Amino acid sequence: MLQLADPADQMDLATRLLVVDDDPGIRELTAGFLAAHGYQVDTAADGAEMRAKLARETYALIVLDVMMPGEDGLSILRSLDRAASPAVIILSVIGEEVDRIVGLEMGADDYLAKPANPRELLARIRSVLRRHAERSGAERPVAARPAEPVRAYLRFAGWRLDPMARQLLDSDEVVINLSDGEFRLLMTLVEHPRRVLTRDFLLDHSRGQDAEHFDRAIDVQVSRLRRKLQRSDGPKGTLGGDEMIRTVRNEGYMFTCDVAR
Repeated sequence: MLQLADPADQMDLATRLLVVDDDPGIRELTAGFLAAHGYQVDTAADGAEMRAKLARETYALIVLDVMMPGEDGLSILRSLDRAASPAVIILSVIGEEVDRIVGLEMGADDYLAKPANPRELLARIRSVLRRHAERSGAERPVAARPAEPVRAYLRFAGWRLDPMARQLLDSDEVVINLSDGEFRLLMTLVEHPRRVLTRDFLLDHSRGQDAEHFDRAIDVQVSRLRRKLQRSDGPKGTLGGDEMIRTVRNEGYMFTCDVAR
């Protein structure tokens, strides 16, 4: 008896994907699994390699890791022309709501927390490609790339943190200059308010799992961030930096403010 091919598998055979992840093991395992299901799969270790491959090949979809050293996945996503670039599924080891909201607002087509089940990733890829196929090559809808997207701000103690623009603003809308490490550290603290966070946790989530692990590194970063939250011309009547980021002896740090999204 003649067995008809699954329509999803027929679509897979004509589809080229790009997997972007700094971890070579995850890169190759993901690519191998997707290739076994009929996709043509290329890989890239960072944003520069991804852009070089985009210049040479045409891809239907990019699987993009968020937490990468140097240029992270959200920065890479922001740099893409979403009207002309492939569909994007972002993966994040943190799996926090803020990452998901920001990624989707920046034009990602779907979001999946790591470690991702390979079969769920396959199902998400097929779903995204099916939606694109149903548009019959039409231009991506305006809703997928709004001119002025709704911003997901985080507010605490008179301050406003803008994850999309990667900015911290005081009550007078003055931008406080933060280094990339300081911004990542503040995001990690704000996403886990009123919880004791160990130094290892803060290192893993603010600098990546490949960061050099030593207590003094995170202590220095916390000290710098406290000073910037301690500005004399900052929001009046609010907690100072030392009070907002409290040291918990022998354990780590706690962000003491309530956070509104």
